[in-house]
Amino acid sequence: MSQTSTPNIRTRDDAEAFLNERIGRGVEPGLDRIKGLLAFMDDPQLAYPSIHIAGTNGKTTVSRMVQQILGAHGLATGGFTSPHLDHVEERFSIHGVSLDPKDFTEAVRDIAWFVVGYEATSGNSVTYFEVAAALAFSVFATATVDVAVVEVGLGGRLDATNVLDASVSVVTGIDFDHTEILGDTIDLIAREKLGILKAQGTLVTGPLPADATVSASERVAALDANWVRFDEAFSIEDARIGVGGWQVSINGVFAEYRDLFLPLHGRHQVDNLATSIATAEMMLGRALDADLLQVAVAATTVPGRLEVVARQPIVLLDGAHNHQGFEGLAATLDTEFPTMPWKLVLGARGERSIASLAAPLHGLIDEVFACAANDSSSVPADVVAEQARSLDVPVGSYPDVLTALAAAKDSAGTNGGVVVAGSLYVVGEARHVLVSGADRSSEAHLRFESDPDPSIDDDIYPDDDLAEDYPPSL
Repeated sequence: MSQTSTPNIRTRDDAEAFLNERIGRGVEPGLDRIKGLLAFMDDPQLAYPSIHIAGTNGKTTVSRMVQQILGAHGLATGGFTSPHLDHVEERFSIHGVSLDPKDFTEAVRDIAWFVVGYEATSGNSVTYFEVAAALAFSVFATATVDVAVVEVGLGGRLDATNVLDASVSVVTGIDFDHTEILGDTIDLIAREKLGILKAQGTLVTGPLPADATVSASERVAALDANWVRFDEAFSIEDARIGVGGWQVSINGVFAEYRDLFLPLHGRHQVDNLATSIATAEMMLGRALDADLLQVAVAATTVPGRLEVVARQPIVLLDGAHNHQGFEGLAATLDTEFPTMPWKLVLGARGERSIASLAAPLHGLIDEVFACAANDSSSVPADVVAEQARSLDVPVGSYPDVLTALAAAKDSAGTNGGVVVAGSLYVVGEARHVLVSGADRSSEAHLRFESDPDPSIDDDIYPDDDLAEDYPPSL
């Protein structure tokens, strides 16, 4: 490869542009390209233990919670989530903190020639997500993390992240979403997501529908894996609404954890917490420290997931973008804000029945403000508006998210509420103008980073066995 073929990445904008030029290449499930690129980079994803997280909803929440818990217990973590809400650096975290622009720029510069060189020698064109995944794996290797917590982008079996040899694989839950790619039955979707489990590995599952449970049982048996199941190996002892969150007691895999305060809205976040605790326990191979766990849980934030970002009116951001997500949103509005009149800022992307999507909110909102994010896959605002009329409330169409948000806030007045939902891209644009300051979700991680727990088993750290070739997809 000649010197002139290497990208000239000098600034943060240059680095982002290097990724963005691949956006138009779309989603191409398959592992050949990412395996080839990572082999070109000497397989950085095998340099550390990893936790791999799939599921229809809750992946990002569980990822952030697991990083918090392990960080509080002294482990240096790396995190990879998607999509980002505001800036691309949010996808990559070290010690629970997103990469800063300088480190992001240097990281992209470090891998850019590998990407260009692989494309030139192989004739394969890699996608945005594949480059992002490779970037994350390289960042974690450079930072010498103790464990990487990696969220699946789409599905699992053929997702670019499924080159990991994960110590613990997690499926948070399964419902209908991306059926055009993953299949139109729970069984088919489950098989795709369960494809992240490796031979003799450990599988942690959150609440699963019956058809998915059958698929999981078959997968576990075929791979001689260890299955840690919600409501069997771990469970929720108690969950009560508190001020700004939930007061929770969890029966973990190895111990009971009492009186945890989870500062998140939504009863389903309690399920995510239980799954996260079980995941951290299985990663460590022992019970968690109760005091460290309390600090970690109390410091948890999940941007854009049932997040209150303003008052007078209350503005609630939620990345719900499928039926299960909207059911969780509806339950939260009904249970935690029972007297609040709500205005809905609604947008969507991809192939979705918006009428079906928003149906759980019937009777909970009194006006819809339809819009479209600045994204080529967004459903046009007038289409969103037409389908949203099935909610039997006044509906308006607005040219963009910020115009819709301003109109909704004005309509709500100081005593009402505005909920923004339907797409993480819509939520991201709203959040950009409503929230300022750094992500504070890693307070527990940073506090305990320099004080590792002396009882951590050294066996969780990488050894020569991790250098073995990645097994073929089953």
